[in-house]
Amino acid sequence: MSTLALGFFQRHEHALGRSFALSAIVHIVLAAVLFLGVRWQVSAPDTVTVDLVDAPPPPTPAPVVEAPKPPPVVKPEPRVEKPQIAIPEKPKPKPKPEVKPKADPNFEKRLREQVAQEQKILDQQRQERELRELLARKQAEAERAQAAARTRALNEYIARIQVKVKSNWILPQAIQGNPEAIFDVVQLPTGEVLSIKLVKSSGNAAYDAAVERAILKSSPLPLPASRELFSRELKLTFRPQDK
Repeated sequence: MSTLALGFFQRHEHALGRSFALSAIVHIVLAAVLFLGVRWQVSAPDTVTVDLVDAPPPPTPAPVVEAPKPPPVVKPEPRVEKPQIAIPEKPKPKPKPEVKPKADPNFEKRLREQVAQEQKILDQQRQERELRELLARKQAEAERAQAAARTRALNEYIARIQVKVKSNWILPQAIQGNPEAIFDVVQLPTGEVLSIKLVKSSGNAAYDAAVERAILKSSPLPLPASRELFSRELKLTFRPQDK
């Protein structure tokens, strides 16, 4: 064998020895792993039930509460006693002496004058009241007298008209009782008759017609003594037995 072949053979034998040793170590490790794995699987595994739920929200971090600080220590101030000062009491006011009014020597005189003045005023008011009442009575009496005089003059005026009408009527015969007929007469200021209207019938048509003819025949009618008593419209009443 040549030297080259011998060297190659020695290097090749040396590499095989290291490979053999490395392979032996790997086999030993694998055998140990298999032994341990088989032993671990001998015991039955515990059954674990797992509920799949949504993941809870992350917890809200609790607020950090600072520990209360201890109150500051206040040292009590030394108490200073105030000096007691005696306050003198105010003297009570002395009661005022009653001042009695002085007697007025003219008091009674002034009182009598005042009473006399008031009485004078009352008398004056009474006299004025009596005077007003007297004037009112006289005025009422004058008005009543004036009204009475007017009524009397008006009655006399109406009576004159009735006398003239009766002087001109021709009444029907056999009139029973004293029938009353009332007429409204419209006249001119001169006394001339314009219209005649029967207001109330006597119940005897012949008597009513005779009175109406007599009124027309009496135109112009007598005038009153005073023009103030003249009235354009007159209400005339006729009864055959009245005088």
